[in-house]
Amino acid sequence: AATPVATDTPPPVQNAATPPDAAQPSSFANGRYHVKRFLGEGGKKKVYLAHDTTLDREVAFALIKTDGLDETSRTRIQREAQAMGRLGSHSHIVTVFDLGEEQNQPYMVTELMGGGDVEGVIEDAEDHRLPLEKAIKIAQETCRGMEFAHSRGIVHRDLKPGNVWLTADGIAKIGDFGLAVSLDRSRLTTEGMMVGTVSYMPPEQAMGGEVTPKSDLYSLGAMLYEMVTGRPPFLGDDSVAIIGQHINTPPVATTWHNGQCPGALDALILRLLAKDPSERPESATDVLSALDAIDLTEAPPFGKGGRGDFGPPRLRQPGQWGVRRPAEGDGGFEGMSRRRPFGAGTPGHVGGRAGHRQEPDSARANHLRRAKGRSSAMGP
Repeated sequence: AATPVATDTPPPVQNAATPPDAAQPSSFANGRYHVKRFLGEGGKKKVYLAHDTTLDREVAFALIKTDGLDETSRTRIQREAQAMGRLGSHSHIVTVFDLGEEQNQPYMVTELMGGGDVEGVIEDAEDHRLPLEKAIKIAQETCRGMEFAHSRGIVHRDLKPGNVWLTADGIAKIGDFGLAVSLDRSRLTTEGMMVGTVSYMPPEQAMGGEVTPKSDLYSLGAMLYEMVTGRPPFLGDDSVAIIGQHINTPPVATTWHNGQCPGALDALILRLLAKDPSERPESATDVLSALDAIDLTEAPPFGKGGRGDFGPPRLRQPGQWGVRRPAEGDGGFEGMSRRRPFGAGTPGHVGGRAGHRQEPDSARANHLRRAKGRSSAMGP
């Protein structure tokens, strides 16, 4: 029976990487996939550029590391196979061509994504902010992928810039459904175990509560916040500090970091980041409609100067999301704040982003480059 990966399953792009120490295999699956070159290696997988001799196309072949996998982990692997099978094909979800095993190691074969991941796009952008039109386009296409997945009863649970990939033509597609939950299946994670990446983690997931499609909407809000402002909504010295802010602290308005952000986009992002899922938009379809309606010619709420002309604080209305002025503890007023994945070296750790440094009182976050050994061919 075909078997997919346990956690990280992003599609690599076509970039060369240093081969692993062991001899590079020449082929997989009884010669069907001829290895052309090694693309990169992460904590969970080795990825190769391969040629599918049956269908005559180049693919990304991810060989999953099985060291330390227990029976529960293998059950999750099987569950992901069912989830990916249910998803089928969609223009904004990375296509999985094949799943199987190679000498008792699960593998996944996906399409190649020539544009890299959104994380890399953010890191390479000026001030680490994307042009508003591009940020909205990526969010719209991500919404379409989420809309499809949610309609199939699948919640991603780890949506973040490193799990959204771009084609060579710039079309966004969601990858890595390794943490996906089928809504009609019981959770296989230990009760109370936190899984996901803390910079984009909804409060209910951080507290080990029920994860629903609205949890993915929160993560989309955190990703959109970063694309617009150049930094995630919350920063801290460690994972616990960041998680605490997701649970308890209202986000600073995006317009404080980027004065060109239209008020309608700012309001949508803050709704997505509502602590209470009931205060978020009802569905990805509703978010998509709101994004479609945003007028980028709208005058910025604080003028061209942005936070230099901050104006009065936005007030929380009854039943609405919270928002506040920046304050000490946000990372914008502290040096050496970092964003990092939860649980490094502990059960439930699923990998994540490299360190993220925030200089004092600067919305222009100085992103550290990706951790050594993580090539642009590798996903989160």
